[in-house]
Amino acid sequence: MGTFLRANARWIAGGFLLTLFSSFGQTFFIGLSGEELRARFSLSDGQFGVIYMMATLASAATLPWLGRILDVWSGQTVAGLVLPALAASCLLMALSPNLLMMMLAIYLLRLFGQGMMTHTALTEINRWFVAGRGRATSLVVPGHQAGEAIFPLSFAVVAAVWGWQAGWIIGAALILIVALPAILLLWRIDRIPGDSDSALAGPRTARDWTVGAVLRDPAFYLLLMGVLAPPFIGTTVFFHQDYFIEQRGYDPMAFAAAFPAMAVTTVGFALLCGHLIDRLGALRLLPVFLLPLALATVTAGLLTPVWGVYVFMVLMGVSYGFTSTLLGALWPEVYGLLHLGAIRSLIVSAMVFSTALGPGLTGLLIDLGIGLGQQLVWMSVWCLGASLILAAVAPRLRRRQAEASPAGTRRSPA
Repeated sequence: MGTFLRANARWIAGGFLLTLFSSFGQTFFIGLSGEELRARFSLSDGQFGVIYMMATLASAATLPWLGRILDVWSGQTVAGLVLPALAASCLLMALSPNLLMMMLAIYLLRLFGQGMMTHTALTEINRWFVAGRGRATSLVVPGHQAGEAIFPLSFAVVAAVWGWQAGWIIGAALILIVALPAILLLWRIDRIPGDSDSALAGPRTARDWTVGAVLRDPAFYLLLMGVLAPPFIGTTVFFHQDYFIEQRGYDPMAFAAAFPAMAVTTVGFALLCGHLIDRLGALRLLPVFLLPLALATVTAGLLTPVWGVYVFMVLMGVSYGFTSTLLGALWPEVYGLLHLGAIRSLIVSAMVFSTALGPGLTGLLIDLGIGLGQQLVWMSVWCLGASLILAAVAPRLRRRQAEASPAGTRRSPA
């Protein structure tokens, strides 16, 4: 790993910075200003939640159209557009004069932060690496965990001294002064695959599919049954954490103290998953990647003692580590590289949609008297069922990949 990192540091570092600074468009960071935004615009919790959901859904609808620019322009060019747009979104959040501008700010933060920053990082890493695709992805995705560790505390300190708006203004400055020049410098040279990449290009990269062909592929929808489970479940659990703590009678500090355990576990298993992908391929891991999430959800649903929180958080870390790395590296093995930007943007859009749907749907069920614990047990059943489906689909995809690329020949489906 050390040799690999030294040889590829500039491309890995650029991707890591993109995922790190995507934090400004993630739920955990926007939520830090939730109380102030509700007070400023006289919104109830429910009204703010609906606005947030609608802005997220709008960003999910836009992403398939915007994300395909990565198939036309270089990663450096796209980053040069996305980072200033994200900085402008941060400034709009800080200075929004009315409710409409605040809604626009959230939409732009979700689109350029959660959506395009991560999409750009993983799409380019997938294109540049074949033999080391798993390791490269596993080193880029922990930028999300680094952001969760650094930015909330930093924002709290800034907000306590200068006010919450200053946190967003400083965030915009960091994007423009630190992230933008660093990423443009690091990515000014495209990576040229080496001999080991070329040797694995056939078995590890499928023929090039178009977006239309992907949408007509039945396997795509079977894959989505599994791929959408982690973002739906993870967002749901952490969005409703206050309700969960109150229902179980937990000390909020005990719950908060479990987050570092999840973060450390996530990074460790992301690196492990990257190693396994490079040895076995992402498709071979596909049938088992949801099993830790199934264990996590059934643990949260049935174990009521406070120590169950730590078991749940560690299992969520295992799940997040495997999921983030696997889903970052999977799609070239299934649909190729030529239209990867458009295809990944379609998938990321579906995942963003699931993060918007999860809290609202489960909140409605809570209002109807179906507790979150009971819902989590059913989510575990979903994960197990999806694992069985993926176990049947993955061998078919490997056979299709082998049959479609004889002797390295690559053709696009009609």
